[in-house]
Amino acid sequence: MSSSLGVEIKQRLLALVRENFNLDLNEIAVEVPPKTELGDLAFPVAFELAKRIKAATGEKKNPRELAAKLAEGLKSIPGIARVEIAGAGYLNVFIDRARMFARLTGLQSARETFGLNPQSGKLIVEHTSINPNKAAHIGHVRNAVLGDTTARILRTTGENVEVHNYIDNTGVQVADVVVGFIYLDGKSLDEIKRLAEGPGRFDYYCWDLYSRVGAWYEEDKSRRETGARILHEIEEGGNTTAEIAEYISSRIVDCHLNTMERLDISYDLLAREREILHLNFWARAFEKLKEMGAIVFETEGRSKGCWVMKAEEREGERERGRIGDDEEKEGEYDPDKIIVRSNGTVTYTGKDIAYHLWKLGKLGLDFHYRPLRRNHHGHEIWITTSDEKESAAQHPAFGNGTAFLNVIDVGQSYLQANVKRGVMEIDHDERVARSAHLAYEKVTLTPEAAAELGMELSEADAQRRQIGMSGRKGLGVKADDLIDRLEESALKEVRSRHQDLSEVEQKRIAHQIALAALRYFLLKYTRNSIIAFDFKEALSFDGETGPYIQYAAVRARNIFRKLGRKPEELRDDFAKCSMENIDEFFSGESGNDLWSLVYFASRLDEVTQVAASGFEPAHIAKYAFQLAKQFNLFYHNYHILSEENESRRVLLLMVVDVARRKLEQALALLGIETPERM
Repeated sequence: MSSSLGVEIKQRLLALVRENFNLDLNEIAVEVPPKTELGDLAFPVAFELAKRIKAATGEKKNPRELAAKLAEGLKSIPGIARVEIAGAGYLNVFIDRARMFARLTGLQSARETFGLNPQSGKLIVEHTSINPNKAAHIGHVRNAVLGDTTARILRTTGENVEVHNYIDNTGVQVADVVVGFIYLDGKSLDEIKRLAEGPGRFDYYCWDLYSRVGAWYEEDKSRRETGARILHEIEEGGNTTAEIAEYISSRIVDCHLNTMERLDISYDLLAREREILHLNFWARAFEKLKEMGAIVFETEGRSKGCWVMKAEEREGERERGRIGDDEEKEGEYDPDKIIVRSNGTVTYTGKDIAYHLWKLGKLGLDFHYRPLRRNHHGHEIWITTSDEKESAAQHPAFGNGTAFLNVIDVGQSYLQANVKRGVMEIDHDERVARSAHLAYEKVTLTPEAAAELGMELSEADAQRRQIGMSGRKGLGVKADDLIDRLEESALKEVRSRHQDLSEVEQKRIAHQIALAALRYFLLKYTRNSIIAFDFKEALSFDGETGPYIQYAAVRARNIFRKLGRKPEELRDDFAKCSMENIDEFFSGESGNDLWSLVYFASRLDEVTQVAASGFEPAHIAKYAFQLAKQFNLFYHNYHILSEENESRRVLLLMVVDVARRKLEQALALLGIETPERM
């Protein structure tokens, strides 16, 4: 529905309830009738009103009578054709079809802002946040795609969004790879540099090395003491070990950025953990937490010698690391969350609290910044640095947000709840309560997909519905391998359909299709769904897939290509159609079918608002698929270009254009391009 019309109806109903019944309602529910003949919007407000009146006065009111009284006050709103009372008291609103269609046929940009009501201030979205110790895998891709799409949706609704990618360059996982280079491979920093600058993929080499280190630890548990010592040297800084870790993590970050750019994912700022430690962010946060009484020093019991955030009501859980394999094992967790261990080291929770307090401008400290690189759109990505000499004299104003969103796997729910609680102990701004952990479930593979990627499966695994992965054991799907495989499959299809295109054009279209297949597959499921990825399903041109939606948009474009005229060139022809012509066009059974398509297309702004308020991109994905299905049915049922009646042909073409633009806008929100041909 038109966002402004829907908002106006709700506001008018709230006012009518106050004026006529001296009651204040917090919200007005709205539904969409199952058939367009029943109306475009349905409001069950009379039922709630009857309950409120009875509770307040004891008087029993008939909802139909209440609805009739409210209906009179709605009829004067521009854009409403009529209001009917249905059933036991529903207010069914019929939109003026000619008026809305005329509005929808106006040219709009593909990234229009829908005039919603965003919260004030800056919203900081953190996603990807891969440990810089090995190649990215499919689980990281789900994180990045969810975060990137959420940021796109929020920006479209008018939010001021800043995107962060947290780089844990002083963590256990980086230390383990350093252990591998020094103790398993016996390499110096210069030798590591020669390897990284050589012909092979450095992130792939580190993937295998990380797995070998895990096996090395398992052979002799005492070797973990070596890892602990290396980690301490990295955190301390100013030594050869820290220099090796800095080089490895920086090179891996470059690899990750290259991978994500293939998926059209970028960032505003890469915030590194090294700076959080070296610029005294944690020290300042530690003092604030103690001052506010948010943490206490335990003098007895299991947590003796630790600084602890006392539990409220929650029972102990296991805490896992930041993404994937980032485990910081401390055994079974007590309800109380340890922030500083008895040996003086800080847990992830403590460092995250410091980082999030900086995000909100509550530390009184700041990073130094330097530009890192530009993405293929020309957008500059910045990175933090602890070296003031490297710092740029001028840079964007990072941080100072009013709330933050963290896209992190569901295994970190306990940790993230404690992080937010720690932050809110210090920052009491009610807008901070909007901050949220956008949890998501894991990605697995179907046995068929695992086999296509060259994974050796046991007979038992081949019979499973899902194949799990483990980065520490080296069992997983590297993101670039997945993208390569999708592009190869898409390219075969493009070559078979478009032999007339150049190799460059074929590869570009194949990349767009592969990107749509992957991004849509990861977005069509709600965040709390476990995904089993399958190549055949993702790349299909039929069914609920990205390529299917792209094909519908391309099909709509092809109508104008065959016509030999652009949609904007038809405006003068459309202007000659009177409102009576349009009313007739949308009347009868055929008119209802046409209106169903137009009206569903018009609801993109409403769906976007729902997706933004719930931080759930799946709403946009489902909308895009449903719109593509409705458009394809329309395409098969109406012979648009051969329509003999000139004014009807123009109106049909305008319907095509409305559906096309909304499809392309929805795809853009999902980070998916519309190819010129498919």
